[in-house]
Amino acid sequence: MHKIVFDCERMKYPDTGLYHYCMNLGKYLEKNISLAEEQLYFYTPPGEQDWSFSRENHFTQSPLHKFVLPPVDRFDIWHATYQNTHYMPLLNKRIKVVLSVHDLNFLYDEKKTAAKKRKYLAYLQKLINRADAIVCISAFSRKDVLEHCDTGKKPVYVIHNGTNLLETPTLTAASYKPRKPFLFSIGVMNRKKNFHVLLPLLQRNTMELVIAGKYDDSHYLSLLQERSRELGVADNVHLLGPINEHEKSWYFNHCRAFAFPSVSEGFGLPVVEAMSCGKPLFLSDRTALPEIGGDVSFYFRDFQPEHMEEVFQVGMSRYANEDFQRKIKERALGFNWHKAARQYLDVYRSLY
Repeated sequence: MHKIVFDCERMKYPDTGLYHYCMNLGKYLEKNISLAEEQLYFYTPPGEQDWSFSRENHFTQSPLHKFVLPPVDRFDIWHATYQNTHYMPLLNKRIKVVLSVHDLNFLYDEKKTAAKKRKYLAYLQKLINRADAIVCISAFSRKDVLEHCDTGKKPVYVIHNGTNLLETPTLTAASYKPRKPFLFSIGVMNRKKNFHVLLPLLQRNTMELVIAGKYDDSHYLSLLQERSRELGVADNVHLLGPINEHEKSWYFNHCRAFAFPSVSEGFGLPVVEAMSCGKPLFLSDRTALPEIGGDVSFYFRDFQPEHMEEVFQVGMSRYANEDFQRKIKERALGFNWHKAARQYLDVYRSLY
């Protein structure tokens, strides 16, 4: 019986992409595993052990495990799901390690010094040295890994994420309900998400901009608010902070269009969530987003207001007249957790 550990340590940070990655992939690994030959265990933080078939296959993550892991000799595979993890059996070489690499976004962060980037790369290289197989969530991320890291002869796979199954669309009495057609975006509120470039679109279009996501950078939040006042659109800009899954589903299903002008993405999970609803998609053409958005999305090649306005108007016209909703939903079907789970299981089995 082969025993697999799926590391869900990042679930200690709710309302993040890594939280949903761990929970969704974990659930579908359970559904696709060979019960006669494999046992799946989850390494999870306290309070995050009720989403699988049974709590009995969880063992509890502790910050002390950064220094000494609990006994793991009985396991055959350890899947480290975070590329900067501090939780990995570094010394026990009998256990095969699969390492997921989501992105090398730090390389594109202008605020990070060259020394800091070298430090991050050195730590990632240490984990790659221990890994037996590497999985990247996009071809773009794989290209970055191969260009900046030494993977030797280890296999480096690409497995796209699935799309989260959106919950029943529901707002609560406390939820914000837009009064006009609205442009929706979602993501951790920081500079690389580039939300501020969307503000000029409100000057020429009668609509609101609704942005949901955890506040991560107070300076960027202030910049967004100040810029919206300067442009005279503050009344139509609504920054919601974290929202629940039912609210998120409502905004995806009821928005006029979804916009994601991020300049640094290893995948871009909100894109496939919007895709599953058949919504018009307006994305930056940076990093992994063209790979995920494909030919059913419209791309900002730069962030000058005149260009973005032209892309928006042409995109909305094409969406209305060229059957884009059907094409978008068809593309969304290619991103599913069943498919991803089976591909990950094939990686595990290649190491038995």
